[in-house]
Amino acid sequence: MREKETAGRPVRTLNPASPEYPGLLRHICSPPDPLYIDGKLLPADDLSVAIVGSRTPTPYGVSMAEKIARGLAHSGFTVISGMARGIDTAAHRAALRAGGRTIGVLGCGLDLDYPRGSRKVREQIVLHGALVSEFTEGTPPIPGNFPRRNRIISGMSLAVIVVEAGRRSGSLITARWALDQGREVMAVPGRADCSMSEGPLILIRDGACPVTSAADVALALGVDPPSETVPGEGHHPLLGELAGRGKLPEEMATATGWTISKVLTELSHLEIAGHIRREPGGRYALL
Repeated sequence: MREKETAGRPVRTLNPASPEYPGLLRHICSPPDPLYIDGKLLPADDLSVAIVGSRTPTPYGVSMAEKIARGLAHSGFTVISGMARGIDTAAHRAALRAGGRTIGVLGCGLDLDYPRGSRKVREQIVLHGALVSEFTEGTPPIPGNFPRRNRIISGMSLAVIVVEAGRRSGSLITARWALDQGREVMAVPGRADCSMSEGPLILIRDGACPVTSAADVALALGVDPPSETVPGEGHHPLLGELAGRGKLPEEMATATGWTISKVLTELSHLEIAGHIRREPGGRYALL
């Protein structure tokens, strides 16, 4: 792990074998290597949901992005988005105002002022989460970078929620990445006669889960928000699975019959509670 400086802060350079590398992201096809981090990533960030959408949303879209982000933050989820104007920024700001964690994924170097004039919200994100990118310092935000950024947004998340998006929106690219990575795709229904509703309506028609609140999201994922207590060793199936040797999440999913999303969520809870540790190579073991 190497460090550089951004605005006087150390920027870490992680690879998939680093213990701090995001657990969910490690398991996608061709995870970014290296990944540059400004801020701090926590094991709890494996309980993450992405909120994405139009750069030119309607007031309804902004309101729904804020409502869902606020509810997710209150429930202990980390909110991930792409730092763009519009829905992305609304989600980041709402998570911060709710006292939660948020992660911004950039399609440029971490040293650039992107989007222009976003210094204050960037500083808050670094204090209460992180900015991440696979692009080296000085890399400009050219259009070809954003599909790559979008795969990181979905790769770090249990689910991707599209709030408002046109038919050709980049948010639909993020949704396609989510499907390829085995993540849940969700969409906020909007007015049928509004162009910003076209993307979500297409996704819902094709099987995405319609959501209007953080409670809908948690229910669709089949997970509970983090709590202060975790069942003891005799009551938690994953602790029993880890007896003897470390295992990969995929092995535990096969053994328990759970989805990989549920396994990763439960592992995050157990790690926070101090029952297990994450090892290089993505394995988990008992402490």
